[in-house]
Amino acid sequence: MRHSDASRRDFLKTASAATLGALAAGAPQVVSGADLVDKPNAKADTLILLWMGGGMAHTETFDPKRHTPFKKGMKAADVVSTFPTIDTNVDHIKLTQHLENIGSVMDKATLIRSHVVGDLGHILHSRHQYHWHTGYEPPLTVTAPHLGAWVAQALGPNNDAIPSFIDIGQPYEGNGEAEELKAFQTAGVLGSEYGPFRIPEPTQAVEAVRPPAGMSRKRFRARYEAYKRMLKASPIAEHGIDYQRESLLRSLDNAYKLLDSPAAKAFDLSLEPKASYETYNTGRFGLGCLLAKRLTEAGARFIEVTTEYIPFKWWDTHDNGHTRLAKLKQMIDRPIAQLVRDLAKTGRLERTLIVLASEFSRSVLVEGKTDKPVRDQVQQPAVINDLKFFGMHRHFTGAGSVLMFGGGVKQGHLHGQTAEESPCTTIADPVTITDLHASIYKAMGVSPRYAIEVEKRPFYVTKDGKGQPIDALFA
Repeated sequence: MRHSDASRRDFLKTASAATLGALAAGAPQVVSGADLVDKPNAKADTLILLWMGGGMAHTETFDPKRHTPFKKGMKAADVVSTFPTIDTNVDHIKLTQHLENIGSVMDKATLIRSHVVGDLGHILHSRHQYHWHTGYEPPLTVTAPHLGAWVAQALGPNNDAIPSFIDIGQPYEGNGEAEELKAFQTAGVLGSEYGPFRIPEPTQAVEAVRPPAGMSRKRFRARYEAYKRMLKASPIAEHGIDYQRESLLRSLDNAYKLLDSPAAKAFDLSLEPKASYETYNTGRFGLGCLLAKRLTEAGARFIEVTTEYIPFKWWDTHDNGHTRLAKLKQMIDRPIAQLVRDLAKTGRLERTLIVLASEFSRSVLVEGKTDKPVRDQVQQPAVINDLKFFGMHRHFTGAGSVLMFGGGVKQGHLHGQTAEESPCTTIADPVTITDLHASIYKAMGVSPRYAIEVEKRPFYVTKDGKGQPIDALFA
């Protein structure tokens, strides 16, 4: 069954209304308070989010269970994990087959196995991705800023020439949920200057920091100045949103400044040594990790690299879960491990927090949570006779895995526990999105109560300012 078109339309309506509400709100003001930003005691200067868009099954990746090989006539209820367990370089941490490279760097990782996401009713990927990236459940009366936008606004750039928030690997063309994705991949009420510098295709990143082909810098400068004059003369001020216009102008200035900066070379993957390039080159995501490495070295503040979310593709495994995940794991395994190794080699991993996550997990039979089931969206026979039904195909919100490296987190550490038998729900030390975000912000030196004033009330980086950092994750 396809995702509900009605649900998608409803989400778009509320997202659009929230965007208009955000623009009308005018300039956000930081709410004063003690220790809201503490750069000197921050554990990381850069945050890299590796996003497994579509719903990464925890028992098929970072939380192995009893291996259940495919056999015609098998009961779906007996399927727990379709991949064998493998060892890592940490005795008490096991992963699943095809993650051998990541397994070789687990001594530098904290692995959360008890991530529990929200109950949002009928499961729609864009709603859960909105919730995960912003910390707020849609719909809202204002547009909630993306995690990267909060980091950019609260901390500012590491390098004035490098955009503070960079998004890599998510194109919108041909995507059935493009508008829904755009709804949360913004700076929202913070203003355009804190929004993402988008690089859909890593191999074309250098084109984003050059004038268009065939256009001289002089001509490009003239067009840039003309566009700024047009914005300044716009009647937008009549609608009470001067701040948003000024923020857009500042974002243009920031983008133009990059053109003449030596930092622009970081975007050029052709400058990477061939051996390194080939190690990362498993496709768009792998090269996105390579670009993230180069941008981190150049002084980026926040980078998101996505495997690309497209309905019914990649991690959105509504069928053929086992065969698709075998390819997906091979796509992410080598570049993630190499990213960790390269940053560790140069000493940058200590000041870089890498977080790998997904909007929810997957189960063979349970849609939602065992105690809060929602309407099934995938046909799953009780008896499996066809390989396409072998795997985790239903959306599961009762548990999930989050992998973290660097940024002050413990090394070789395992946090949380899930049940050994299906549906493998969280049974110890649950980690919510709110508290996970609070932990991420803590590593970056930002209080979970950091807030701006919107509509004459505070709007916090964690929901209602109630996020609690999980101290057990940090060394």
